[in-house]
Amino acid sequence: MTEDLVAILRRWTGSGGTWRVVAGNAGAITVALLPCTGGEEVDRLVSDDPALRAYIGGRAGSEDH
Repeated sequence: MTEDLVAILRRWTGSGGTWRVVAGNAGAITVALLPCTGGEEVDRLVSDDPALRAYIGGRAGSEDH
């Protein structure tokens, strides 16, 4: 079963965390998950899922609107 990465990002931000795109190319995108304190990276998501790309759009991170 494939994880719903968009749901993961929504839960992460809903819990107060933030995320930031750290790499991206035509194939995959890498998103760092950061704690609400703005501290060090907790985890990363790496995927070529079009739904994740669409959700992120042109944003560099969760604080971009």
